[in-house]
Amino acid sequence: MSTLEKRQTADKPGYAKIRQMNRGSYDRALAYEILDSGMVAHCGFIHEDRPMVIPMAYARIDDRLYIHGASTTRIVKDNANGVPASLTVTLLDGLVVARSAFHHSMNYRCVIVHGTARLVEDHDEQIEALAAITDHLLPGRWDECRDMIPKEHKATGVLVLDIEHASTKVRTGGPVDDKMDLGTDLWAGVVPITTALGQPFNAYDVPDETPVPESVPAARRKFA
Repeated sequence: MSTLEKRQTADKPGYAKIRQMNRGSYDRALAYEILDSGMVAHCGFIHEDRPMVIPMAYARIDDRLYIHGASTTRIVKDNANGVPASLTVTLLDGLVVARSAFHHSMNYRCVIVHGTARLVEDHDEQIEALAAITDHLLPGRWDECRDMIPKEHKATGVLVLDIEHASTKVRTGGPVDDKMDLGTDLWAGVVPITTALGQPFNAYDVPDETPVPESVPAARRKFA
């Protein structure tokens, strides 16, 4: 049973208000479970005394998070020496529809990471990070691709964020309506939100008989 499934066992009538107070935690296992299930991270940093937030592909290796971009982008070139940074990943699971607009909500899983971001300069660590980012979205895709050429490697920058603090917020279950609204003819409930990868289609120059690589169905299974 996953960490989240254990938390969901408490989602019974009468537990809603208790769950409201205890949505946050510092459970590393739950934080890593959410990170490993997400597809996009929003990365926050300071640039020229202004807060910036950028969506990025990412991957986790142990207690480190890796993101990458063009070596000339602000998030890469201006944070080479190590700066405080934050990263969030949110998974939406459902719209919570209550009888009053005040009690509408969402079911979600969110992790907030704080740490120090720095440029990865070791060649082997860069390759390991790029392989991990590629395989996070398409498991096994790195080995299916041709080798990276020097020009591509030079144009790509990798940042590593050492996970110093990680916190989570999770909401599950149905609406928490006021007693005076219970039993009325207004509908209430949960509208599930699902994330799924669609049927792949070939690029225009790929022959029809070319098989779809194993990384594609692996990704569809991972993010089903």
